[in-house]
Amino acid sequence: MHAKNMAEAATQEGFKQVIWSTVEDTRKWVSLDDDRMPTLMDLYKVPHFDAKGESNSYFEKSGTPYTLLYTSSYWDNFIYFGIGPQKGQDGKLAITFPMGDKKLPGIAAEDIGKCAYGIFKAGDRFRNQSVGISGQRLTGLEMADGFSKLLGKPVAYNDVPAAVYRTLGFPRAEELANFSIC
Repeated sequence: MHAKNMAEAATQEGFKQVIWSTVEDTRKWVSLDDDRMPTLMDLYKVPHFDAKGESNSYFEKSGTPYTLLYTSSYWDNFIYFGIGPQKGQDGKLAITFPMGDKKLPGIAAEDIGKCAYGIFKAGDRFRNQSVGISGQRLTGLEMADGFSKLLGKPVAYNDVPAAVYRTLGFPRAEELANFSIC
């Protein structure tokens, strides 16, 4: 509903351009009846992604010039959502994700603003277009290595199956497990 209100307000106020920070609606690739991952909240495979991606249509239909700015995972989430290195029972630090050797695209939140500024400066070049941004694409091992360098102590990478990750019991564990399959 917030996205709809923003799109309507931008149109009503005669904005010359709107940049909507968004993510992919995973249901374009994984239908709700696909049993590779559970459907969450009866409507979504990855709720945050699907709901935000679904809201793109408000801007596309608004009549106001827009740019859909597809962002990647925020590296800042390691800090703010508690998914950064954790001490295990052995006292050693590790990050745990169900992503095998896949690469996760990520970006620092402050860099998103810099990209949006560049879009505004470009004038009409990105009008009614989609733009995807990422700062890096890293494997779990590469992330652990980066944390090791940053913290000055070893950080391991634990790869776990998505089904196991879903049972870890922290907020959004199910969603992150589904996200790793996409």
